[in-house]
Amino acid sequence: MRIGIIGPIGSGKSTLSKLLSEHYNVPLIEEPVEKNEFLPLFYENKEMFALLSQNAFYSSLFLLMWKSRHKESCIFDSTLFSNLVFTELLRLEGIMSAYEVALTYAIADEHLKRLPDVDIHVVLVNDEEQLFNNVRKRGREMEKDQIEYLKFHYSHYMDVLDRIFKNYQVPQEKILYLKMEDIFVKEEFDRVISVIEEHYETIPKELLADIKQYKE
Repeated sequence: MRIGIIGPIGSGKSTLSKLLSEHYNVPLIEEPVEKNEFLPLFYENKEMFALLSQNAFYSSLFLLMWKSRHKESCIFDSTLFSNLVFTELLRLEGIMSAYEVALTYAIADEHLKRLPDVDIHVVLVNDEEQLFNNVRKRGREMEKDQIEYLKFHYSHYMDVLDRIFKNYQVPQEKILYLKMEDIFVKEEFDRVISVIEEHYETIPKELLADIKQYKE
């Protein structure tokens, strides 16, 4: 089972991904967000570094997913679709130009052609207050004083993600919207596992990732 985790900033993608990886004893494909040298530059000057930072993220994530293309089971704490949401949000906010967005989509399209899909896109759903609380708790210095940026991000995230799923014809059967409470409470984690596994069983077999052509 190949699971991709998607959600707005502070939704708990990394936490859930690590716990799922441990539970199923499968590889965790982790996007190195905090180690990306472009991210602090982006927060300092979004207009200057939006295009560069976006494509740095696409490239690094593509390489991670490419190296995992042959794995039948793994957990991705981000996906290329997740990154496309950021590009579209930056366009809506007027930070990225139409030309920059078109260029980014062209690169992303080429990446997507070369990768097997995940079996389930798990979309984490949270209210704005909880998202802000999560961001404050993790205490990343570069995320301080980003209230307006985060508010815009939270207000438009789900609508943009839905449009991207439709644009790329992602089957509804493969999308699981998941409201998650305290995942460190055993009963809640057990519930989440149950919801994911029950959803996986409903997916038509022909929609599951075919990785035979990617076998090493």
